[in-house]
Amino acid sequence: MTEPIRAAFTMDPSSTEGVFTPELLYRLAQSCVIIDDRPLESLSDDRALSILHRTDILITGWGCPAIDREVLAIAPHLKLIAHAAGTVKGFLSPEVFDRGITVTHAAEANAVAVAEFTLAAILFTNKQVFRFRDIYCSDRGRTRTVPLTNQRIGNFRRTIGIIGASRIGRRVIQLLRPFDFNVLLYDPFVQLCEAAELGVESVSLENLMRLSDVVSVHAPALPSTYGMIDRNCLSLMREGTTLINTARGIIVDEADLIDELCTGRINAIIDVTDPEVPKPTSPLYNLPNVFLTPHIAGAIGVERERLGEFIIGEIERYVAGLPLVSPISPFALERMA
Repeated sequence: MTEPIRAAFTMDPSSTEGVFTPELLYRLAQSCVIIDDRPLESLSDDRALSILHRTDILITGWGCPAIDREVLAIAPHLKLIAHAAGTVKGFLSPEVFDRGITVTHAAEANAVAVAEFTLAAILFTNKQVFRFRDIYCSDRGRTRTVPLTNQRIGNFRRTIGIIGASRIGRRVIQLLRPFDFNVLLYDPFVQLCEAAELGVESVSLENLMRLSDVVSVHAPALPSTYGMIDRNCLSLMREGTTLINTARGIIVDEADLIDELCTGRINAIIDVTDPEVPKPTSPLYNLPNVFLTPHIAGAIGVERERLGEFIIGEIERYVAGLPLVSPISPFALERMA
């Protein structure tokens, strides 16, 4: 008789609430045996030792402990790591791939929420929604807002610059198609023919910064992208244009960005910063031309269920011997966020 496939969870329960609903757990139980649906918060205590020794599939999520050589030593049957979130960098050691363990993740599902957030940000910033709100609420009348409607604002035939044809960048490009936008792309890994297939114009970073009404960052955090958007890049942006960052804070030189924003020349919609939470004294909290959010572009609230649903689907495919939608290879990991 064939041994059943056994699954376990490791993640921070407080930050992953809602990812796996009772309905999704029931669905998972049709494909494999759930050893314990309570996530392991440590992979080095007695409970972890007991569970990992029997685990074939380890389902991970935000806040999961590192999976290194010591953990692998107590999980001899581990064949699949299914990450119910985006990036797996930072907690998977190279030994995972060396041992031939399959890895998949829910970055495709998380990309949906980020792309939707970005689309909303683009539409709102071109319409200067935040500026109108502030003036209207301050005046409690329309004396100043009515004349502003005659200015060259709005979304018709605007130029949107996308930095990075990543998973999220491509989804944003797709969402922009129904609108009357001219879309530029900077990505050194994308050939001209592929850019044409995406329906965008491939340009240099300098030209993208110079020509775009809105610049949206979707590049991965790599050594080559650290501080990529610096003072020189920002100086190329025309007055009144907007920088959106939903990727990683370290891609933008924050000191240079703050200096530029303090002039009032450009605007910014910032969901990610470096450090992750700005210091209490950071000007980003108070500048009127900054819309700052606490890293919420990705899946939150009910959107988290999409992550769990995607990972259950991956596990079902794995158990059935079918190709996975989002497998991760060591090579691909090097260029991922």
